[in-house]
Amino acid sequence: MGIRWKERGLFELYGDDPERADALLFNRRGVLRGAAMASMGALLGGMIPFGRSLPSGLIPAALAQGSGAGPKILKMDGKAELVILGDRPLVAETPEHLLDDSVTPNDRIFIRNNGNPPEQMPADLDSWELVIDGEVNTPLKLTLGELKKRFKHYTYVLQMECGGNGRAAFEPKASGNQWSNGAIACARWTGVRLKDVLEAAGLKPTAVYTAHFGRDVHLTGDPSRQAISRGMPIAKALEPHTLIAFAVNGGPIPLVNGAPLRLIVPGWPGSLSQKWLSRIWIRDREHDGQGMTGTSYRVPIKPMVPGDKPDNANFRILESMPVRSIITNIAHGTELKAGTRLVGMRGHAWAGEQTVNAVHVSADFGQTWTKAKVAKAVNKYAWQDWQADITLPTEGYYELWTRATDSFGRAQGHAPGVWNPQGYGGNALHRVAVLVKA
Repeated sequence: MGIRWKERGLFELYGDDPERADALLFNRRGVLRGAAMASMGALLGGMIPFGRSLPSGLIPAALAQGSGAGPKILKMDGKAELVILGDRPLVAETPEHLLDDSVTPNDRIFIRNNGNPPEQMPADLDSWELVIDGEVNTPLKLTLGELKKRFKHYTYVLQMECGGNGRAAFEPKASGNQWSNGAIACARWTGVRLKDVLEAAGLKPTAVYTAHFGRDVHLTGDPSRQAISRGMPIAKALEPHTLIAFAVNGGPIPLVNGAPLRLIVPGWPGSLSQKWLSRIWIRDREHDGQGMTGTSYRVPIKPMVPGDKPDNANFRILESMPVRSIITNIAHGTELKAGTRLVGMRGHAWAGEQTVNAVHVSADFGQTWTKAKVAKAVNKYAWQDWQADITLPTEGYYELWTRATDSFGRAQGHAPGVWNPQGYGGNALHRVAVLVKA
């Protein structure tokens, strides 16, 4: 008996009743039924050469996007066509195929605001002030101009990734902006080392943690409330690649990305990279500002039941981001010309504090994997470029998958890691749907 696609589409069926969807589509051995394969192929626009290898319960990537009017596209001077995930505050991600450059251009750096940008900016940006106080021997109050003159400048290519990158893949859905893989940038940042500034202030033996403050405005407009105020252990603050940045890719930082001064804390959640930076308070204890308590930017110590009520005592602060890879030269939904058999793939991979040991690609739903060539990072905390060729046997619907493995041997999986209510650390492998025309 055939599947009644007109009654409920595949996406709706899985959304409403995943167990029934599996029962209809797959036999007892977990193999896609013949009638289901034919119907699914019709939906996808071509036959599915490796359809019998489609894992039970895995919605084809071409259908997993759902239906409707499509994404809302950002229209902003100085920015590419990013995908808007929220407009109050403004949040927009970069489609993976726009991240093909080895160094992310300014117009393709994603946007993650927690409040609204400062309402007023000084005419002379070098007059912007930064305060370093708290557990230091000599509190500092420096203008941006003084900061530039007093301390040596450093330039690094550094990854900056939102802690919720990959959140959309969690089931049940986690709260927050439903990022796919586009909350990542790897731009060339210039600034002074936070280490040098803290050493100039003189850290007291009681210095344990930083606390960051910016001039962004809380969504309520209440000046007494912080839009976000996070911090890090002193050891990370003293890491040589942690910068107080005033330039990106050789020019000013875009206002929406934190001009004129921001932190860049590479390899850790982007929320630590405080925008519109105005103060760094050195504390004698772990910071408890906005975004530091409860389940905010925290992940379970022990796995929890998906969808269950969290026990805050079972959560730790998310520090190093997990391993991830993306395909950047082929957009999701690409139609390849008839006769295409050899497909060149490329992209980037990164792993927070770690390095990427390997990247593998697959076109048969993970039944076989081809090892990619992975380049070394240009400096610590830069992502690593990779490339691979893969052969397709015939026309039809394919999914190109990429999976990275870090220096500890930890690899991306079909689904995100440990479920958590705010969807942090989700690093499911990247899947791109393509159709080779008949």
